[in-house]
Amino acid sequence: MNLVRVSILGLALLAAGLAAFVARNLVAKPEAAPVIQEIVKAPTNDVLVAASDIAVGKRVGKSDLRWQEWPETAVNSQYITRKNDPNAAEAFAGTIARFSLYKGEPVSAQKLIDYAKSGFMSALLAPGMRAISTKISPETGAGGFILPNDRVDVLLTRQAGERGQHSSYSSSTLLLNIRVLAIDQSVSEADDKTVAIGKTATLEMSLPDAETFLRAVREGTVTLALRSMADAETDPNLIPLSSDHSRSNGRTSSVRVIKYGTESQAGSAGGADYE
Repeated sequence: MNLVRVSILGLALLAAGLAAFVARNLVAKPEAAPVIQEIVKAPTNDVLVAASDIAVGKRVGKSDLRWQEWPETAVNSQYITRKNDPNAAEAFAGTIARFSLYKGEPVSAQKLIDYAKSGFMSALLAPGMRAISTKISPETGAGGFILPNDRVDVLLTRQAGERGQHSSYSSSTLLLNIRVLAIDQSVSEADDKTVAIGKTATLEMSLPDAETFLRAVREGTVTLALRSMADAETDPNLIPLSSDHSRSNGRTSSVRVIKYGTESQAGSAGGADYE
């Protein structure tokens, strides 16, 4: 009997120990507390950027500029920062853009020019280019006008010869994709206007093109034909003149401006009429 009791007691103790071991392993171990890593923000500086796309020659308003956080390590020495010039947005209002600026692009003093200072027109010219002015007439209809920064083609219409009692005329394309710098003294399109009524258009062209243009003005009717904005970036090309274009016949010229199907003409006595 004693042996049986001892055996039963031993089995009971063994079962109790096994149960305790299983229970101990079933109890979930507490999760380790998460390690919180402190995020250190990189130093930044407020940089003056374009609030919207700004075209070449556009008059910049205060709303066209804004401050934007910029990584301190990426700030160029030419950038305008709030730390160095907190009133820059107001100071640059009214300036003219020398280069195209895209939304979010940092602004530098080299990209803007003060309209009130002398020499601003030469600053707008691309290297190697010249500014040539020509007469135009004001538009009286609702068709619109050629505006600063538009692109035009220059065409010449002149008398080709006499046929009995009637004169014959020929037309040729002189210059393509010529940039309009200004209408009178305006070098930018006003925000609240879509026309520029003026008497003079200033065009940007190379020196050889300027010589060609001035000869054409003496020979007949020079027409400025507005180009579509879609192909305004096409590379400009010069179409050669015939050999007799270099001769001046003393004829007084006129300039016709064509836009949106509406035409205006500045003619004078002695000029050839063109129908």
